Amino acid sequence: MDEVFKALADPSRRTLLDALFEQDGQTLSALEGRLPMTRFGVMKHLKVLEEARLVTSRRRGREKLHFLNPVPIRLVHDRWVSKYAEPWASGLSALKQDIETKEKAMEKVFEVYIKTTPERLWEAITDDTRMRVMFPPDYEGEHPAASGERLEEDPPRRLVERMVAEWSEEVKAEGPSRITWEIEPVGSSCRLTVTHDELREGANDELYGGWPMILSGIKSLLETGEYIDTPASLRIAAAMNDRTA
Repeated sequence: MDEVFKALADPSRRTLLDALFEQDGQTLSALEGRLPMTRFGVMKHLKVLEEARLVTSRRRGREKLHFLNPVPIRLVHDRWVSKYAEPWASGLSALKQDIETKEKAMEKVFEVYIKTTPERLWEAITDDTRMRVMFPPDYEGEHPAASGERLEEDPPRRLVERMVAEWSEEVKAEGPSRITWEIEPVGSSCRLTVTHDELREGANDELYGGWPMILSGIKSLLETGEYIDTPASLRIAAAMNDRTA
């Protein structure tokens, strides 16, 4: 986590994160206008942010787009913040809920490193682990409903799904969206990248706002065998209890 704190310590890098918070998926040329420095200087700051996993990039044709990745901040929250300051933690969890101004559909990218094998990670994302990590260990109610289909499978490397969220009328009204899971071995760990796209502009943030919690929960479960009991998971459990009562 040293890289995260180092990256956040610089005001220029915080400005770049603010820019991606306002509008995700920007090119280097677009980000240049945010700072009074050369293109090379902006590239150096982006490199530090990418090394800290606070920014991830994707090629789209001839362009390289940069996305804000809130998962490292979520991991800081899970380790320290949730014990002392739930309101601030909730604010950090919402960091990825940006204001899109593009006419095309929204795309969200999340990334986390997990010390496990590709096979174990594949099993975790294809069974009900990703739902179980959203709840306290003693919660036994039904999970939020979601339906869909698998569009592409290449175990243990890539999974593409079409999802329709059904845990509330508001998210159900959003219709289907696409989720792509990509697993890449890195030494004794795996890099897990989740891309959630085909979201309409201004889509309900319940569809994608929980990814940092889900990914950090999978990381904790695979690395330590323990569930993360976060304020967010308690709120979800309470809401589900109310719904099934």
